[in-house]
Amino acid sequence: MISPTSTTSPSGQTPGKVGGLFRTAEGNNYAFLFLLVTSLFLLWGVCNGMIDVLNKHFQDSLHISKMQSALVQFANYMGYFFMAIPSGILARRFGYKGAIIIGLALVALGAFWFIPATHIGTYWAFLLGLFILAAGLTCLETVANPYTTVLGRKESSAVRINLAQSGNGVGWMIGPVLGSFFVLSATSEANTSNADLYKPYLIVGLVVSLLTLVFVFAKVPDLKAEEECKVEGGNARAVAKPLFKRWHFVLAVAAQFFYVAAQTGVFSYFVNYIHSDTPALSEGAAKVLPANMTALTDGAYHITDRGAGELLSFGAFGLFLLGRFTGSFALRFFKAQSMLALYSVANVFMMVLVMFPLGWMSVAGLFMSFFFMSITYPTIFALGIHGLGEQTKKAASFIVMAIVGGAIMPLFMGWLADNWGMRTGFLMPLVCFVLIAIYGLFWQKLEAKDAAK
Repeated sequence: MISPTSTTSPSGQTPGKVGGLFRTAEGNNYAFLFLLVTSLFLLWGVCNGMIDVLNKHFQDSLHISKMQSALVQFANYMGYFFMAIPSGILARRFGYKGAIIIGLALVALGAFWFIPATHIGTYWAFLLGLFILAAGLTCLETVANPYTTVLGRKESSAVRINLAQSGNGVGWMIGPVLGSFFVLSATSEANTSNADLYKPYLIVGLVVSLLTLVFVFAKVPDLKAEEECKVEGGNARAVAKPLFKRWHFVLAVAAQFFYVAAQTGVFSYFVNYIHSDTPALSEGAAKVLPANMTALTDGAYHITDRGAGELLSFGAFGLFLLGRFTGSFALRFFKAQSMLALYSVANVFMMVLVMFPLGWMSVAGLFMSFFFMSITYPTIFALGIHGLGEQTKKAASFIVMAIVGGAIMPLFMGWLADNWGMRTGFLMPLVCFVLIAIYGLFWQKLEAKDAAK
């Protein structure tokens, strides 16, 4: 462990005082700009948090299977897949500010589309809205993640990106509450109507419109990434190595694919798991919870769909946010790759608990998996772009494109759940966490090889 007054870079170097977290080597302080950019992470979390309650809702309102309901995530993450490379081009052509404004405009368009989509009432209409909205979020993700790494000294980039992603964690808490209030039932009877589905997206559209105006008038300099990867003697050829010969980056793309697959699967089927695999509550426990969270069915108290949505928001995503804050703090003392490996191994164990019928211990494992997932996405991102310098924006596009894992793998998880039960479906994220842990364990050797002559 290093001094408490220091931060830790992905490679384990000690850059200096924590007070300089948002101050560059030239003395510029970007603390306010960092907060403004963090609002984009908050927006991303709200939008993605809302769709995690749509799986269960569409199963009830459109009478579709768990596998078919995963098309919600498919439409969302295919938006990321198709827009990731264009987002990088937009960032290089119009700079960080221009790409942010374009992204916000697309988010607003996708959100407002839910008004006519509700009147159309078909599954494809809702999926189209999610696709457009996701295209806008892709622009924001492609720009905001690498931008946080240049709003201060490069050695503290992993800390800053995790702090910014804490805003994402707050958004994940708000999203399910907002979505659950309008679309999930507070009784034992499922909500089979889509009439109010446009309302949470109307709120998002109005807020995004205001945020767009703020960025139009804000000063957002187009900062450039430093060439971090320097070997002894200043070997320039190491810096110029082609992007896809940098294995710490290539495998970061793969690791991000599997992480988003695991995260999306756990988030999306949380309500299903709580609905079908949570033990009955005692009468005393049911009375402690708010009335809309429990219902008496067949002589026993069970958690309602809305109750599951609220547990997702305040319980699971509360742990997710706690993990972001504590993880950001821990990254000041420990190597990012070691933290990634440790947390991923912990999540393998959590998935084992979820898959076995262990009652409330299994439920606790599901909740704790959110805590251990908290730092994974930003840490993989920071490790993947480490030392890429002028190739950072291009690399960021490919890492964001890897989010397509959230489109593909949850379909497989839904298929497993439809055929062998919801518990078996969690085999998918278990395998993904194993692969991510391997990446964390071998990152330092990969990066050292990439930096070598």
